[in-house]
Amino acid sequence: MQSHSAHHKLSLAGLLVTLGIIFGDIGTSPLYVMKAAIGQEAINEEIIYGVISCILWTLTLQTTFKYVVLTLQADNRGEGGIFSLYALIRRSRKWLLYPAMIGGAALLADGFITPPISISAAVEGLRYYNPEINTVSIVISILVVIFAIQQFGTHWVGVAFGPIMFIWFSMLAVLGISQLLYHPEVLRAINPMYAYQLLAIHPEGYWVLGAVFLCTTGAEALYSDLGHCGKANIRVSWIFVKCCLLLNYFGQAAWAIDHSGMVLQKQDNPFYLIMPQAFLPYGIVVATMASIIASQALISGSFTLISEAMRLNLWPKIRVFFPSDMRGQIFVPSINLILFVGTILVTLYFKESAEMEAAYGLAITLTMLMTTILYSAYLHFKRVHILVIGLYLIVFLSIELSFFFANLVKFFHGGYVTLILAGILGMVMYVWYRGRQIRNRYVDFVNLNDYMPLIDELSHDDGVPKFATHAVYLTSANNAMQVENKIIYSILQQRPKRADIYWFVHVDVLEAPHTMEYSVKFLHAKNIVRIDFRLGFKVEQKINFYFRKVIEEMVERNEINVYSRYQSLSKNKVIGDFRFIVIDKLLSYDNRINVVDKFITYFFNILKKLSTSDEKSFGLDSSNVLLEKFPLLINPRQVKINRVPYRSVNDDE
Repeated sequence: MQSHSAHHKLSLAGLLVTLGIIFGDIGTSPLYVMKAAIGQEAINEEIIYGVISCILWTLTLQTTFKYVVLTLQADNRGEGGIFSLYALIRRSRKWLLYPAMIGGAALLADGFITPPISISAAVEGLRYYNPEINTVSIVISILVVIFAIQQFGTHWVGVAFGPIMFIWFSMLAVLGISQLLYHPEVLRAINPMYAYQLLAIHPEGYWVLGAVFLCTTGAEALYSDLGHCGKANIRVSWIFVKCCLLLNYFGQAAWAIDHSGMVLQKQDNPFYLIMPQAFLPYGIVVATMASIIASQALISGSFTLISEAMRLNLWPKIRVFFPSDMRGQIFVPSINLILFVGTILVTLYFKESAEMEAAYGLAITLTMLMTTILYSAYLHFKRVHILVIGLYLIVFLSIELSFFFANLVKFFHGGYVTLILAGILGMVMYVWYRGRQIRNRYVDFVNLNDYMPLIDELSHDDGVPKFATHAVYLTSANNAMQVENKIIYSILQQRPKRADIYWFVHVDVLEAPHTMEYSVKFLHAKNIVRIDFRLGFKVEQKINFYFRKVIEEMVERNEINVYSRYQSLSKNKVIGDFRFIVIDKLLSYDNRINVVDKFITYFFNILKKLSTSDEKSFGLDSSNVLLEKFPLLINPRQVKINRVPYRSVNDDE
C-alpha cells in the first residue's frame, strides 16, 4: 500500500492535503453556529458579545489546547482517534473498554446528522433568490451522489479537496474582515469577562452554550484523522484555520451588533447576510462544495472507525473493500447503506438546518467526555504526575459537562434521535464483545504434547482416507503448545482427517496500527507446524494471502516440502492441496445460563448470522474451506434419570 509518510512531513503539499481532509467538519461550522445562537429572538448586543467570546475561548481551550496541543500527542504509531487511543491503554485497565465503546458509538451517531446539517445550511442560501424553493430534494440529491461514489474510492476527489478548502477558509476570512472594518469594537469580546457575564449573569446565557458548542464539534474528527496527515501539518494548518474561523465569527457578530433588535426570518442566516449581493451565488457554490467535502470526510472516518472496531472485536465482522492502493482508502458497503438511509431519514424528519441545529451536538459531547477519560488514563500510563492529571480532568470535565448539560435542553427538540442511534450502536458493540467473552470463557485448551504421537500416527495411517496434503486450522491459543479441544475433536473424532502436514495458524491483533510480521515454529518433525501472524489493528486480515506468502518463503529456504505425497504427482512436483478447516462454536441447547447471558447470547447469535462468515472475514478461498460445527457446553443441565427394569407391553397386560 502507498505510504502516507510524505503527507506526515511538514510541507506545503502536506498542509494543503490537511486542509482538505482534516478540517471539513469544524470548518463548515460558521454556516450554522451564529444562526443557532441568535435563534428566533431579537438580536441582543450583550448576548452577541458573550456568544462570540464563548466561541473564541471554546476554540482556544477545547479545540486548540485539548485536541491540537494535548490529545494529538497520544498517537498510536501515527494514528489517532478514540479506538487508537483505547488500543494504546486497553491492557492497563479493563474498564476503559466502556468509555471507548460509548465514545465510538456517539461519534458514529454524529455521522448521521453532520452531512444533512452542513449541506442543508449551505443549500438554504438559494432561498435568497427563491424563498419557496424545496431545499430538501436538493439536499437528498446531493447525499445520493455522495454515497453512490463511495464504492469507487475517493482518491480522485481528494486531489481537489485541499485547494477547495483553502478557497473556503480564505473566503471566510475575507468576509469576516469586510464586516470588522465597519465595527472593529466587536474585538473587545476577546476579553473572557464577556463570556463570564453571559454565563453567570444573563438569565438565558447558559443555554446558549448548546449553540456555542457547535463551533467545536469537529475537534474529535480532527483527532481521528491524525493518521492521514501527521501532527506537524495539523498543528501548523490549524493556526490558519482558526484565524479564518474567528475572523468570520467576529464578522458575523459585527453584522449582528449593527442589526440589534432585528429578528431573523426563517431564510435569514448571518453567514450569507454578510456577503455582498453580487458575490452571493459564488458564496453558495463554495459553501456547498465545502459541506460536501466535510460530509465525505465524515463518511470515510466512519468506515475507518468501524474497521478499527472490528479489529478490536468491538463490532461484528462485515465486508470491507479497498477501492484503491492508498492506505486508509476503505469502503464498507453495509455502513455506507446504513449511513445513507439514516442521513436521508434525518433530512426528511428535520427538513431545515435550523431544526437540525436543535438536535446537533448532544451525542458528540459524550464522545469528548469519553476521550477526556481515556486521555487521563493515557497520562497515567505515561507516568505523568497525578496532580497534572487531576488538573487536566478538572478543567476539561468542567467544560465538557457544562456543554453536556446545556445541550440536554436539545433532547426534546430532536437530540433524542442521535442519542437513540448512539445507544443502538453502543448496544451492538457491547453485545458483540460480551457475547464473544461468554463463548471464549468456556473454550477448553489442550496440550498438544498429549496428542502429537496420535496425530503423527494418523498422518501415516494409510487405512484412513487422506483428507488433504495440508490441513490448516485457525487457533486462538496464545501458547504455541496449546490448541482448542474442538480442533483435536475435528482431527481425531469428527471424521478423522489424515493429512501429511498439519498447520495451526494464530492471528494476534496488536495495539500498533500497521504492524505486519510472522513467526514459524515446527512443533513435531516437519509435519506439525504453527504460524503466528502479528497484525496491527488497522491491517486487513487477508490470512489466505499472507499464508501463501509464508509458504513461498519457507519453500525458498528449503524448510518445508509442499509437494503432493502421491508418487505420480510428487515426481512431477505438483503442489499438494491446502484445506482450511473453520470450526464454528454453537451454543448447545444443553446449557443452563442466567437470564442476562441468555439475552446477550441470543442477540449475539443474531448479529453473527448477519455478519460476514469467518472464512470471508479472514480472506479464505471458499473452495478450500471446510466448515464444521462444534457444540459449546457452557453450563450443562444437571439431570438425574433413573434406570428401571425393562417391562414389555405384555407385562402391563
